[in-house]
Amino acid sequence: MDPQNLAYALDQVAHNFGAACVVGGAAAALWLTPRQPVLERRLAWLVALAWAVQIVSGAGLGAISFYYYGRFPEISGIATTALAIKVVCASLGCFLAVLYLLRAAHWPDAVRRRIWQVLTGLGGTALTAAAFLRWFS
Repeated sequence: MDPQNLAYALDQVAHNFGAACVVGGAAAALWLTPRQPVLERRLAWLVALAWAVQIVSGAGLGAISFYYYGRFPEISGIATTALAIKVVCASLGCFLAVLYLLRAAHWPDAVRRRIWQVLTGLGGTALTAAAFLRWFS
């Protein structure tokens, strides 16, 4: 078994599960009816941790390339833009999820709902950018 391929595969598994939780957790919270603050808080933890997994595993993919090739993967054009979009989404998503955990108890329902809408949008955007990054790399 090639250790490089194993490292990529395991990192990609974490990245994929992180993506599923980012999108699924935010969408689930968005569609809760009636509002359930305790469940929303649990989902906020899931989404915050999933964004952190996205950040760490995304950096891990680059680190694996650097370790085995002595350089980061060469990407340009559409792939570079897609990577930048993913980085912005992950940064904002992690920030908003943590902010939700710290402050949402004092927010009205409309503000909490808006945050979940934004988190769902960021997750969907990052997932879409991932497809472009993959195919245009």
